[in-house]
Amino acid sequence: MPRVVTPREFGKPLGMYSHGMLAAAGELLVVAGQVGTDREGRAGDDVIAQTKQAFANVGAVLDAGGCRWRDVVRLQTFLTSADDIAGFMKARQEVFPRYFPDGAYPPNTLLIVSRLVRPELRVEIEAMAVRPRPVARRKPAPRRKSRR
Repeated sequence: MPRVVTPREFGKPLGMYSHGMLAAAGELLVVAGQVGTDREGRAGDDVIAQTKQAFANVGAVLDAGGCRWRDVVRLQTFLTSADDIAGFMKARQEVFPRYFPDGAYPPNTLLIVSRLVRPELRVEIEAMAVRPRPVARRKPAPRRKSRR
């Protein structure tokens, strides 16, 4: 499980993120940017709905890759308008306690871009997770044949 890294000379993060994370070696799962569309490609009406759907879509990719939210070591978010920051933060405050119940949030970079692949899309979220290596099981010692 990744561990939060906070330099002594830093203050608390400004929001729901960590300054850094350390993760034990394992397989890296890189999640392509997920937007706020459902299975049929319909986008939510506002940034809050799209953000919740984008996080759900990231979660589906994590699950398909054998990872959980606690394995996420980095998020990167793209918004198409600075006016949507408050709505994004509101949606994140609603979903993060469920995804990260211990409060160890992954580092997150938030960028404002001119647009996404479709004009109605307002948010896109990328993720990186480290799937822990399975713990090797020791083989039981072979039975010794008794001599009688």
